[in-house]
Amino acid sequence: MEFNLCVPCLLGLESPIADELKRLDIPDVRSENGRVYFKGGAREIARANINLRCGERILIELGSFEARSFEELFQGTKALPWESIIPSDGAFPVKGYSLNSQLFSVSDCQKIIKKAIVERLKKVYGIEWFAESAELYQVQFSIMKDRVSLCIDTSGAGLHKRGYRPAHNAAPLKETMAASMIKLSRYRGRDDFCDPFCGSGTIPIEAALIARNRAPGLNRRFTAMDWRWVDKKLWIEEKEAAISREFNGSYNIIGSDIDPAAIAIARENAQRAGVADIVRFELADATGFERKTERGVIVTNPPYGERIMEKQQAEELYRAFGRAYAASENWQLYLLSSHTEFERCFGKQADKKRKLYNGMIKCDLFMYFK
Repeated sequence: MEFNLCVPCLLGLESPIADELKRLDIPDVRSENGRVYFKGGAREIARANINLRCGERILIELGSFEARSFEELFQGTKALPWESIIPSDGAFPVKGYSLNSQLFSVSDCQKIIKKAIVERLKKVYGIEWFAESAELYQVQFSIMKDRVSLCIDTSGAGLHKRGYRPAHNAAPLKETMAASMIKLSRYRGRDDFCDPFCGSGTIPIEAALIARNRAPGLNRRFTAMDWRWVDKKLWIEEKEAAISREFNGSYNIIGSDIDPAAIAIARENAQRAGVADIVRFELADATGFERKTERGVIVTNPPYGERIMEKQQAEELYRAFGRAYAASENWQLYLLSSHTEFERCFGKQADKKRKLYNGMIKCDLFMYFK
């Protein structure tokens, strides 16, 4: 069975995700704003979930249509082949969002979509009541400018949840965003790598996973693993294939931070990620960055300074780091910041910029080439 599969993503990350999918020999990849589509069946669902670094989840898009009234939403939903995925005892809760559309009440849309799916399945299965006692088939809807997209989630927890960062370990950057920044830097493991504001270590750990070509989803579960129509052997085969593609080389990956507690957490996270042997964490002040290299890449996410006092401190930090970077040799820099005056504070205009969103915060990835 082949589906229209979809990877939702933050704006600006479509191209690295499309590139990842193509490298996995996945067919018919195409990008839209905030989404990357591809065709595939159960095997492609398993492969994408296990291997994707930059996407947030893998959805089966069952259909899309225009809807400006609840009747149109009901009929459009009811017309889709939900029985091709959801069994008679499957659980199918509904969640989603609506933006710039006439159907703006999310709770009402949830009820209408749920009712329409029930009516469809009642007719197909010949039953009046659904216990929803078996495996989960999470229905997700999005309504943007009156265009409805109806999907079923195959991933469960977001793909950024690799398993190496405990839930209580807050960080300003998701693993998927960190991996995307590294992908955009074109780091592959050959150059020296450094994050001088490493915090809990997300960027250096993701760099180590990329250098080693280790699939980020090897040690976690996905919702579709429980689906009865998906052969369990596929997941085993795709994980074994991912492991066979790993590299074992010599790498110089460094994370540094001024906070000893952050360094301790980073080391623990690297241990859980299985890369403690190839990434090094050091206590150091980024404003004294004096590392020499023949060829190196800095990928980093320094504090933004969202409040007034913090903003002033961030500006001072940018100035000091700008001076340190100017004195360094042979380092390319990829720095994420939401600060509108970053380049002025840093002391140099970026060679290139790329707009990205860190969660809901609009940022730029400032790129400096030496």
